[in-house]
Amino acid sequence: METQSRVSSAREQELLQLAYEYVLQHGLMSLSLRPLAQAIGSSPRVLLFLFGSKEGLVQALLARARAAELAFLSELRPTRQPADFASVVRRVWQWLLAKEHRPMLVLWLETYAHSLVEPAGPYADFARRTVEDWLDLLAAHQTTQHRRTRAAATERALALAVLRGALLDLLATGDEGRTTALIEAHLQWNSRRASP
Repeated sequence: METQSRVSSAREQELLQLAYEYVLQHGLMSLSLRPLAQAIGSSPRVLLFLFGSKEGLVQALLARARAAELAFLSELRPTRQPADFASVVRRVWQWLLAKEHRPMLVLWLETYAHSLVEPAGPYADFARRTVEDWLDLLAAHQTTQHRRTRAAATERALALAVLRGALLDLLATGDEGRTTALIEAHLQWNSRRASP
């Protein structure tokens, strides 16, 4: 019986990864089980058996998307180096600029927006958790003394708003130069504002 459980779990993880790769290309908004199952070599019946319902599958896909986000954020966590707020903002932006990340970013934004218009469904709290994840990362790059101040909270929120706005603009227009200049202008403004 335990062997059967492990096989089922492995198959579930395999299909979840294949489904995640599928939604990176096709999105979640109009996800239909039949074309998804056909594309990943399964059947709607198997997907429903493994994930309980379409909503259960969507929740598993959202968890997989968030795991990808958290894996990236963990790479940016400071170790023993001094906190450097501008540096982490630039590193985040460089990662967001990379063309190979565009499908994931489109999926994140689609899910973010859907969680706002369907707050009680499988998308519930995705946007709020995403904001908190990114704010936590930015806070980790502020000095310990500064981090607890109202000014630091504003600095984090403003940097996140600028990154998110620039990302939306980048995905809409593909204009890497203008959006990067926007990030740099914000960082220069923030540096001048923080100077005594």
